[in-house]
Amino acid sequence: MKAEEYRRYLQQPELLRQELTDEDRERQIVIDEIQKVSALLDEVHWLFENRGFQFALCGSSARKVKRGAANLLGGRAVRYELHGLVASELKSDFELDQMLNHGYLPRIYASSRPRQLLDAYVADYLKEEVAAEGLVRNLPVFSEFLNIASLSDTELVNFSTIARECGVSSHTVKAYFGILEDTLLGRWLPAYRKRQKRRVIGAPKFYFADVGLVNRLARRGTLQPGSELFGKAFENWIFHELIAYNAYADADAIISYWRLPSGIEVDFIINDMQLAIEAKSSTRITNDPLKGLRNNARDHSDVKRRIVVCLEKKARRTDDGIHILPVSTFVKSLSQGELF
Repeated sequence: MKAEEYRRYLQQPELLRQELTDEDRERQIVIDEIQKVSALLDEVHWLFENRGFQFALCGSSARKVKRGAANLLGGRAVRYELHGLVASELKSDFELDQMLNHGYLPRIYASSRPRQLLDAYVADYLKEEVAAEGLVRNLPVFSEFLNIASLSDTELVNFSTIARECGVSSHTVKAYFGILEDTLLGRWLPAYRKRQKRRVIGAPKFYFADVGLVNRLARRGTLQPGSELFGKAFENWIFHELIAYNAYADADAIISYWRLPSGIEVDFIINDMQLAIEAKSSTRITNDPLKGLRNNARDHSDVKRRIVVCLEKKARRTDDGIHILPVSTFVKSLSQGELF
């Protein structure tokens, strides 16, 4: 939103109603960063109900709208979430190494200077989303929290450890993670706990919305195939592809993970054991990476399909029915609706 437009509508939100004409009713009116002037939602509501206008309202944070007791258009608006780039959008321009190093934001993915752009993105986020909206009292501490929290990407989060390193309370750290959720910078992956034969982990895992951002905050440098950090980034990317497909295809699937106290786990469970997915950035899948899927099948004999997404060149099937899928096969199967 331009600064002059922001000031005009902040002072007089009724200008929106006064400036739109009957000719504009044939168009879809787009308002970006709607959370900055939440009073416009009252005008949008009136124009929709009384004059039949159609709006597309865009925003990067729901927190200010909720806190400001704004008109949330209950029952009158459909929410869509725009995710970062996915492989099926890029088609022949998709490069896994580039995706895992640069991230999913279009401008940064295609850039030859991703580090500088990611630094600018973090600075803008701290300035525009956090400081300007008054979301935290101590911006330097929140900035440090971002760096430390990035180390927990794809992992169970230990609030006490992060709180100790940041010098704040666990309650504050939980609130900080809430800010990351509300500003669409990350999300929780719940644990699957239905019909367990053995005790399982019930805490959620956290995933940042962009792996390039994680790389920069955690100072990972250039990720190399075969490294542990490349594997963590690969898991983040698989999660990104799954939630983006789930949203865009309106699949309404429930995505979770399954883990035993011993550490044996399955990265992603789709719906009620419709599909179990393990993400392994290995060029050769042996028995060890299959332990999670095999243990899961012992407890959940009704699991319909088990797959490992990996860097092997050709798809194959193990003797006990686990599908080993190369990245290209996974992307094609997912985009064509064959997995959900």
